[in-house]
Amino acid sequence: MRRICVFCGSSMGNRPVYAEAAAKLGALIAGRGLGLVYGGGNVGLMGIVADAALKAGGEVIGVIPEALMKLEVGHLDLTELRVVGSMHERKALMADLSDAFIALPGGIGTMEELFEVWTWGQLGLHPKPLGFLDVAGYYDHLHAFLDYATSEGFLRDRHRAMVAVENDADTLLDRFQAYQPPEMVRVIARDTA
Repeated sequence: MRRICVFCGSSMGNRPVYAEAAAKLGALIAGRGLGLVYGGGNVGLMGIVADAALKAGGEVIGVIPEALMKLEVGHLDLTELRVVGSMHERKALMADLSDAFIALPGGIGTMEELFEVWTWGQLGLHPKPLGFLDVAGYYDHLHAFLDYATSEGFLRDRHRAMVAVENDADTLLDRFQAYQPPEMVRVIARDTA
């Protein structure tokens, strides 16, 4: 594992605990000798996770569409900032550059990004681990819904189990570094490569 992609809010949220968790995660990723890939912004939790990784001496690659350079205030002090033409290009490049995916608290963009890479994993398009860093119970209601979707037969148990859920960043990173993809995913991913 070389790089971890972090999806997170371009805002700070209403509680300081979210910013604290973003700073801790960025520092931990860099402290483990891993690179950070993220949405390229200099605002909200995005800016915090990037700055913390940079301060800890880590590689930070931002990927941002041209249209969002001003809106999300593209971070110009990164190891590398890649400006792309669309959100689709952004997500594809972030996935290509990353070996795992973490969702910090965020809004619908954060959810959409993690759900898309989860769907790609379910379809066998990649064997990479993914998870939610559940800061202060932020994702509790979402996980209750996902459990309900599983009990109602719309989400298979094995696909529900693909996503790690931890409230501690060290524990989540440990799980990622020990991760072994399911045999089925490895076979499908190899066949589609």
